[in-house]
This record gives sequence, C-alpha cells and structure tokens, in this order.
Amino acid sequence: MWARELGLNCTPQVRIPAYPAEHFYATTGFLDEQLQESLPIVRDYDSHMYAREYNHGLMVGWFEKEAKPAFGRGEVPRDWEKHIEEDKKHIKPLWADAVNRFPILKGSKEPEIVNSPDNFTPDGRWILGEAPEVKNYFVACGMNGNSLQGAGGIGKAVSEWIIEGQPKQDLLPFILQRFLNVHNSRHYLKQRIKEVVGRHYAILYPFQCEYKYARELRCSPLYSVLKTRGAVFGIKMAYERALYFDTTYKKGHQSIEMPRGTFFKPKFFDFVKEEYLACIEGVGIIDMSSFSKIEVKSPGSEVVSYLQKICSNDIDVPIGTIVHTGMQNIRGGYENDCMLVRQSINSYFMVSPTSQQTRIYEWMKRNLSDNTSIVLNDVTSMYTVLNVVGPKSIELLSELSNTDLKVAPFSYLKVNVGYASDVMVMSFTHTGEPGYCLYIPSEYALHIYYKLMTAGRDFGIRDVGVITQRYMRLERFIPFWAEELNSFTTPFEAGNDYSVKLDKKENFIGKEALIKQSTSGVRKRLVFFHFDNIDPDVDIWPWGGEPLFRNNEFVGTVTSAGFGFAANKLICLGFITKPPKADNRIVTRDYILSKNASYEVDIAGHRFSATPYLHAPKISGYDKKEYRPTPIKYKSDISH
Repeated sequence: MWARELGLNCTPQVRIPAYPAEHFYATTGFLDEQLQESLPIVRDYDSHMYAREYNHGLMVGWFEKEAKPAFGRGEVPRDWEKHIEEDKKHIKPLWADAVNRFPILKGSKEPEIVNSPDNFTPDGRWILGEAPEVKNYFVACGMNGNSLQGAGGIGKAVSEWIIEGQPKQDLLPFILQRFLNVHNSRHYLKQRIKEVVGRHYAILYPFQCEYKYARELRCSPLYSVLKTRGAVFGIKMAYERALYFDTTYKKGHQSIEMPRGTFFKPKFFDFVKEEYLACIEGVGIIDMSSFSKIEVKSPGSEVVSYLQKICSNDIDVPIGTIVHTGMQNIRGGYENDCMLVRQSINSYFMVSPTSQQTRIYEWMKRNLSDNTSIVLNDVTSMYTVLNVVGPKSIELLSELSNTDLKVAPFSYLKVNVGYASDVMVMSFTHTGEPGYCLYIPSEYALHIYYKLMTAGRDFGIRDVGVITQRYMRLERFIPFWAEELNSFTTPFEAGNDYSVKLDKKENFIGKEALIKQSTSGVRKRLVFFHFDNIDPDVDIWPWGGEPLFRNNEFVGTVTSAGFGFAANKLICLGFITKPPKADNRIVTRDYILSKNASYEVDIAGHRFSATPYLHAPKISGYDKKEYRPTPIKYKSDISH
C-alpha cells in the first residue's frame, strides 16, 4: 500500500500510480456441519460477490460496483488498522445480495465484517518492472485483489528482468511506463479506483467498456466541439479520443455514452460504416492529437548518428522526407514503431503510438551517450493533429492553402492553412487511404477545424472516430503497436521488411539478429484473414485472442479483428507458427498459402473458416495497388 508514497519520497521521484481501496469480506461463524472444505468457491458476478466455506460457515467477499477509497487524508498511515471502519451502511446492500444468493444466511447471526484495504491501479492491471526514473528500481505492486493468482508468475517475470536486464516475455500491459505523471495524482486515483474494483466482476466488452470516473483529464482543443457533434469518447493514456460519432445526437441534449456492450455486431456499427464511406468517397476528419510527439535535435550532425544507431531503417534522408521505421532491441524485436520527419539537417520530429509517450522517451534517453549534445523534447501537447483522409482531401486543402500540396507520399511541408501559419502537413494518414496529417500549433486548432468543416461541405466531409481508423488500417493490413508489434516480434515476422535497411553502413541495435533471421527465416508470420462463413448480423464476432487452426492443428492466435467494409466481411490479423511436433519450424510463404491448408478460427467454441493473405487484398476502385508504404529515397522524388 505504501508503494506510491515510497516512490514520491525518492530522489528523483518515482511514479507508481496505485492507491488502496477498502476491501470487505464477512465471516458467518458455524452454519451447518455439511458445509465442508470441499464446497466449491462460488462467484456471483451479477452481485460482484464470491463465497467459500470457512469453519463450517461461509466467508463472503465483494468487489463491489462502486468501492470506497481508503484513508480520507490520502496518506496511508503506518497504523492503518486504526483508521479503517466497518461501515455498515456500505455493507448493508452487499450483505442483502449474499442472503439472496445463500438462503441459509437468512436466519444466521450478524456476520463479522473485516475491512482489509488492497492496492488498485488506474487500469486494474499489475504494475511490474523497472521504473523509468531510476535504473534498477524494480516494482511489483498494485495487485488489484489478484496477488495470489499472480504471485508465482510475477516473481518469475520480475526476477528474470532483474537478472537479464530485460523481460523474457511480453509484459507491455503491466509495465510502469504505461503511465504519465497525471496518473499519479491522488485525487485522480481516488476517483478512478472506485470503479476499478468492480470491473473485476464485470463483463469487459472489447472497445465498449470505458471508465466513467476520472475523465476529461487530457483533452484535445477540439474536445468540446466534437462533443457537441455527437462524439462518443474513450480514453487512451488518459487522453479523450472520439471513438465514433452518433449522428442522431442533437446539440443541447445529454452527452452520449457508449451503449451496452456485446460480443456480437456492435451497436455503433452503422455510424462507423458511414464514417468509413466518407473516408473512401469524400473526406473524413480524425482527431489524432493523442499520438506521442518527440523532437530530436542536436547542434551538429550527432542526431543523425544517434538515430541511425537506434533505427532499423535509413533515416539519413533529404529534408522534408518522412521515414517509417522501427526501433529494435538486440533480439530484433520492436521497442517502437514510428514516423520520423526530417525537418532540417540536425532535427527530426517523431510520431509514435499514444501509449508510448513515457516508454519510448525513456528508452531513447537511456540510449544516449554520456555528455551528449542531443536533445529530446516531448511536444505531444503542443500540437493538435487532424487526419484528413479521403480521395477529395487534396482538393479540400488546396482551397485553404496557397501551397501546392501535390506532394509525394511520405513527404512533409510547413504551410499556411486558412489564417494559420506553420502547420506541418505530412502526406500519410495511418489508414492506408490517401490524405494528410496536419500537425497544428494548438492555438490554431479550432480555427483550422472550422475552416475544414466549412469548406468541406462540398466534398462530403464528416467527423470520424478512431474505431473507423482502426478498421481501415486492418483492411490495409497495417500492424499496430501492442497488438501485432512488441518487443518479441521482429519486422520480418510482421511483414514490415520494407522498413529495415540491413545494407546501411551504420550498425544499429538488433542488426545482427535481423541479419540472421533474414537468412534463416522466421518461426512466426503475421497473416491477414477474411472470414468466409460468418454472418456478421447473426454470429458472434472475433475481437482478438481467438485460437487459429491450420488443418485442425493449433498454429496461432488472432491479434486484432474488425469489419472489412470493402469486402463486406469480418477480417482479422494473427500470427501463424508451425505445430511443436514439426521437424522444421520455419514458416514460409508456401506453408501459409498452401492449397492443402485449411484455416479456421475458434470464436466462443464455434469454428469458422478463414482465407489467408500475406498482403492486403485490393479493396478500392480508385487505388488498384496493394498498400506498401515506401520511404522516399531521393530529393528529386519530392514535389515542391
């Protein structure tokens, strides 16, 4: 319980966002001789309650829907037992649910109530691993009521990290770097953990279960405007992001919340379909301001040498070029997947996934040499990012700028838009569709948004949420951070060969491992699948984590899934391996696409057939090419 306070008392301070909630259980004393230790543990998820035999009676505990933060003063006292009360008012409705579930309790004596606080985190997951602020400061806390279940595995994972200097398994969901300083606020934690406790016994429908407490902390300058336009928001790294837009919303009405979740066709489907059509037929506007943004620069050319060392692509490109690159570890696995914009001879602008804001900044900092002149600046909050997506995006922007925006893919310009100056226009969209990303100094955000929406009426402009963006990137077979890409996946395994330059003269982290893999082959490969026999209106949907079978043998797991509007089918991505008994474990193109291979995905106990692809199928009438982003190599390729 003292982990957070210990971190705050360190120099430098260590951020450990965990705070105790009061955790209640009751013992009944003797009830019946027939209540034996063999009685199964009972969990009543509707009542957020569990029960087991205890001395021929029952022990009943709760993970109630709305819990109580412990210790009103905020600090955890050493003599904490003296500061905890029974709180009969809080217990009364919980005990009534227990009596309803176990009628034997109706005539029993008043139970003994125990209040034993436990530590909870903002997202309900453990906090494990090395702190970003202090080298060799390791943390294993925030058990969220699940300490016994995780104890053995947590001890193994953290001890391996201490010994090896890096984790030996994917621990991204649990690392300390998934948080920012804002998560460590006591006021924030006390609000959030009220809700975290009860989520243990809730059904967490994928992409449909957003927190209600401790919201509106990090917001785009457009947040209030998008809210009036029917935006339904979710959070990532405490940042409010529009998931989709409910076009039935009328200004002045109560804000719209995500409807009750489902594992079948989601209730937001029709809204997302409309947004998708806007992006492939007209223009869609996606607020992507939450993406992590870091400036990397130096007085001289040091920054180029540094980035060549940590990037697997060649970043020594002409000014105005954008490079899609990975940053690898010594195994060749991803530490980051990013876009690097060369703004001048000695400065770059880096765009990374939202969840990487703390993690990649600290990783890059640790890979700087002592007494370096290279400067890293986190400028995430300085820019509002509008993704202008669709075939009519160039016509729209041309009406608002005097600059010729017919630029080559993966290039960058700084232009005026409307009355605003110094807007960075980047010719990529994170969706595979044509368009631009506008990196706007935040004070101009509202002005440019209104200009776009006004001028865009003639082009069918529409607000678009990140769920639609997700479905578009799935259609284009674009792997994403923490779903397909992590520290144990290499570019060759993810199909990102184009972003690795093994022939560049500089030695980069992971180069040796990638050279070896390029020669020997990969033992897993990311594959795109169309589902052949799922009725999206009737059948349960895939959401990620489902097992993949090849000729009735388990060969992998779905990493992400969604709906492919162009094919009018459900689609997914997943890694394919060979069964353990195979003599040769190398996964080849022929193995994946063999005519003798039959693929199925098990969704909730039902198997559905799926067709594999190693490249995204052709999906749109105006773009007949398979999407393979290629960085520009020569200055002559850039149109001015």
